[in-house]
Amino acid sequence: MLSQVVELIESKHRFMITAHVRPDGDSLGSSLALYWILVALGKDPVVIMRDRVPHAYRSLPGAASVLTMPEVTEMYDGAFVIECSDIDRPGLLGLERQHVINIDHHSTTALFGNVNWIDATASAVGEMIYNLCKALGVTPTKEIATCTYTALLTDTGSFQFSNTTERTFKIASELVRRGVEPASVSQALYYSYPYGKIKLLGLALSTLEHDASGQIAWIRVTREAMDLAGAAEEDADGIVNYALSIGDVKAVAFFKEVEDCSWRISLRSKNRINVAKVAEQFGGGGHKNAAGCSADGDYDVVCDRVISGLKDAVLGVAAV
Repeated sequence: MLSQVVELIESKHRFMITAHVRPDGDSLGSSLALYWILVALGKDPVVIMRDRVPHAYRSLPGAASVLTMPEVTEMYDGAFVIECSDIDRPGLLGLERQHVINIDHHSTTALFGNVNWIDATASAVGEMIYNLCKALGVTPTKEIATCTYTALLTDTGSFQFSNTTERTFKIASELVRRGVEPASVSQALYYSYPYGKIKLLGLALSTLEHDASGQIAWIRVTREAMDLAGAAEEDADGIVNYALSIGDVKAVAFFKEVEDCSWRISLRSKNRINVAKVAEQFGGGGHKNAAGCSADGDYDVVCDRVISGLKDAVLGVAAV
């Protein structure tokens, strides 16, 4: 499928790039890296997102040029959809009218594109974009390298998650040689938080609970807590990992209230525990150790169902 993507780019000129709502480091970093690759080839690209660029990523090269809109009104030679499980995930009306190139590294992604390039062995879509860069014969600029490195760094949990491979480190090393400044990237991502994010973290951690075994933990953030902290939507990102940092904990859930009785759920796990299977029970998906889903209903009911799924996942591994 990489060859099909290369052929399309080489034969066409005008492209749009988008990613999922509430873009994260991989989806946004990969989108902007692809933007700079297309610029280097003399193409005419534009990045369009449904939601604004989160605070942590606004220093990325090209972030200021990202357009935010609810609908795609123009026609393009190709529309790259980055890290989306289905055609609705970007939240853009009119996207279905485009010639869609679906690029993702999640095995659960639907084949919704006219071209579907899925590589479940890649630690991040950033790895795939770097391979595309090489296949197109483009020499990585500092802009391409910085955006790609951000994608790798964030989706591997700063190279801590199980999706980190020898290939990941090899690419990261090559990107540093191309001008990436790791300390500067980390400073922008992890040491420039707004006050509201830290205040929200305190409120969230006060809700921490665990099951009788101590192997499963969960955290909740309500709309009331968001308002009290004066936090933005993206300020809740990453909170789930604090529960996973507890030594005896093997699987965790983070419940974020998006509307009254409507919850966005992030799941994380260690080692062989597959939380993607739990997410799939709620119409979601993701990686074995990092997945997500949504559910509607009373918090206690939703929480009980999710935690029950996590318990089954933990017990299933223990029984093997």
